Amino acid sequence: MDASTGCLSVVMPAYNEEQTIDEIIHRVLARTEVGELLIINDASTDKTWENLQKFADNPRIRLFNQEVNQGKGAALIRGFREAARPFVIVQDADFEYTPEDYPAVLAPLLAGKADAVYGSRFMGTPGQVRFFRHEMGNKFLTFLSNWFSDIHLSDMETCYKAFRREVIQNLKLESCRFGIEVELTAKLARSRRLRIWEVPISYNPRRFDEGKKIGWKDGVAALCHIVRFNLFSSDEASFVRPWDEVLGNNR
Repeated sequence: MDASTGCLSVVMPAYNEEQTIDEIIHRVLARTEVGELLIINDASTDKTWENLQKFADNPRIRLFNQEVNQGKGAALIRGFREAARPFVIVQDADFEYTPEDYPAVLAPLLAGKADAVYGSRFMGTPGQVRFFRHEMGNKFLTFLSNWFSDIHLSDMETCYKAFRREVIQNLKLESCRFGIEVELTAKLARSRRLRIWEVPISYNPRRFDEGKKIGWKDGVAALCHIVRFNLFSSDEASFVRPWDEVLGNNR
């Protein structure tokens, strides 16, 4: 059996994704790396939760329902806490990111070279032409995040972030909405102990009329989060345990 088989907990937040939820679940479960798929329904107002019930008896799927809409960050925090496999990855409930990229994202983790891996949309991979202003906004936020965190990423806002389970579960996370991307990056960087990798991934952007939810207000909020989590956080507010206890004294 391949060492990657069943090693991955996939955390999937879902809000009003009735058009895509069935297909993306099938795509995720087609990957042998996936040991469990944790789906957190964030008080959807469409038939997302109803559609999920057909998967309730699948032993590889765990369903969680948040009765009040709390945001992507809150859903991720719930999923991270529940994850049980050696590695954890974030998967959106649409088709912007393909599970076929799991092997590329997992490779540095499986090789023991990384503690966290970012799948970058901006490392020269082929794909559909993107919206210029949206991409420049992402790159601007990544630049500011890099400046304050002192790590050099090309795509801080990417969905595909993967972690060793003990690493992600050692972060104290609190952002309920899209600020979770900034908070994750700031707190990973703050450790100064974690090995963070980037790998190229493919990307198929969807339009706002297709259900894309992030907007300019989230971009403005991200600016505030960059300053807050990089300049005004402490180790006590960022980590559950000292990293020596989590990683061992050899690093």
